[in-house]
Amino acid sequence: MIPIKLSSKKKMRNTLFITFLIIVCLIGRIGYIQLIQGGELSSMAYQQQTLDRTINPKRGTIFDSTGKNVLAVSSTVETVTVNPGNIAKEDKEKVAKILAEIFELDYEKTLKKVTKRSSIETIAKKVDKEKTDRLRVWMEQNNITVGINMDEDTKRYYPYSNIASQVIGFCGSDNQGLDGIEAKYDTELKGKQGAIQRHTDAKGGEIGEEGETYVSAIDGNDLVLSIDLNIQSIAEKYLEEACIDNVCTDGGNVVIMNPQNGDILAMATYPNYNLNQPYQAYTEELKEVWDNMEQAEKTKNLQAVWRNKAIADTYEPGSVFKLITASAAIEEGLVTDIDQENQFSCTGSIEVAGVRIKCWRHYRPHGSESLRLGLMNSCNPVFIGLGQKLGVQKYYSYLNQFRLLNRTGIDLPGEANSIFLAENKAGPVELATISFGQRFEITPIQLVTAVSAISNGGKSVQPRVVKQIIDSQTGEIRDVPIKINSEVISKETSEKVLSMMESVVSEGTGKNAKVAGYRIGGKTGTSEDGVNTNKYVTSFCGVAPIDNPQVVVLVTLYNPTGEGGHQGGVWFILSLHFKQHSKSLTI
Repeated sequence: MIPIKLSSKKKMRNTLFITFLIIVCLIGRIGYIQLIQGGELSSMAYQQQTLDRTINPKRGTIFDSTGKNVLAVSSTVETVTVNPGNIAKEDKEKVAKILAEIFELDYEKTLKKVTKRSSIETIAKKVDKEKTDRLRVWMEQNNITVGINMDEDTKRYYPYSNIASQVIGFCGSDNQGLDGIEAKYDTELKGKQGAIQRHTDAKGGEIGEEGETYVSAIDGNDLVLSIDLNIQSIAEKYLEEACIDNVCTDGGNVVIMNPQNGDILAMATYPNYNLNQPYQAYTEELKEVWDNMEQAEKTKNLQAVWRNKAIADTYEPGSVFKLITASAAIEEGLVTDIDQENQFSCTGSIEVAGVRIKCWRHYRPHGSESLRLGLMNSCNPVFIGLGQKLGVQKYYSYLNQFRLLNRTGIDLPGEANSIFLAENKAGPVELATISFGQRFEITPIQLVTAVSAISNGGKSVQPRVVKQIIDSQTGEIRDVPIKINSEVISKETSEKVLSMMESVVSEGTGKNAKVAGYRIGGKTGTSEDGVNTNKYVTSFCGVAPIDNPQVVVLVTLYNPTGEGGHQGGVWFILSLHFKQHSKSLTI
């Protein structure tokens, strides 16, 4: 036995010690990875070793009030993706070529995706099945079975194109609602995404079928609107005619509401746009210059036409607002007999706090009047006097009860609020102008809601556009509740104001709306669109039938510059509406 030298023993001991330290460090590192970083690394490994593809749910269908006419529906399309690691190197160029050819894509960009070192790349979204079927045939002919995926997807389609465009709204490329009902009820409509998960190897290759997990998508719920397609179509047709015939530079809108339950039967804005092409030019004039227009200018034009003027824009209502003043005065007992002669006298103007305010017919005063004649003549001094007797505090309390100081709460996005002078800042002159409908602004939907309260016996009803939600999984129908806020005026007061409104149509400024065989009431209105703009807003609010009102119709035209002028009683499209389609509107 050869003795080991001391120096060799020392070397061996040092070597063993170093080896021991290395083992301890490795064990410590393994422990750290396992115990401290284990969860994070496990998650990273799972993401690296699984191939996730989402399955988009079918967005809920939107029906009109009948539940039969489809206003918005999701059609089945497909989304094409590739797994570059699963496509053989020798096949990549021809795969890129066929994909670019079928889906009309740039070849170089497509080739870059096919050859990219990634687990999945999107080639084309929401393509028709006709195109993906061509791809399937090609794959079979070329014996390519992996690496190209075609997953079912949905695409939003609007069968009636422009109908109720500002009400329905539209979706983005990801099926998210961007405007109108599509945005307001996005949570109900969008459903829940599903997924396909498949395990892969280190190179991204698929590991058989046994590792695949399929999570079904849950379709969105359907909506039934209060909008009646027939009435909506009529409203849009005659609104367009009125805006064109009267050369309305700023368009117009129509709101038709059932005063008994708040259902919006129609809400039309002109101009409108094609829901299937919301980013395209919507008038012939714009189409001529669209391609040369700056993007900022395009966006400005698009946002203007997407805007629902009936709820998002305010205006001075003019003499239609005299209905509110009359209702408050009767309810407070200031007028007990609406036909009492000589109760009021129009001399052509009235002085308020040193300011002389003229009647619209100051050049030929109305003389002695009852309240009925005052409304028929739309006489400003009559309603200024009533406003003075009511006083600021009492008048504002009625504004509040009629829901004119707050948003109506209609189930549409972007509702604006009214613009009134604060009660503590309203003096005699301000009260006088408010009493006959000027120097403040409200939205058309606020005015329709207020007149509906007058029409239904005195109850303030919240307007609604969606009346039912249908569960996509169970078929259960959930009714959207009718919301009655409060009683504003008595039934007796309501009947008196309706009676006067009927006289306005039969003998007064709204006589163009008179229709044989129908009891119709209404009130005309004309106001300035801003101060010193030389623009006007002209409107008419109609109610039918007077003995049991089922529709309140507000027609508003912005800056009519045609030969007919801008007076609310000079022209009147509602007469055509009732005369030619009265059966559709008299529910």
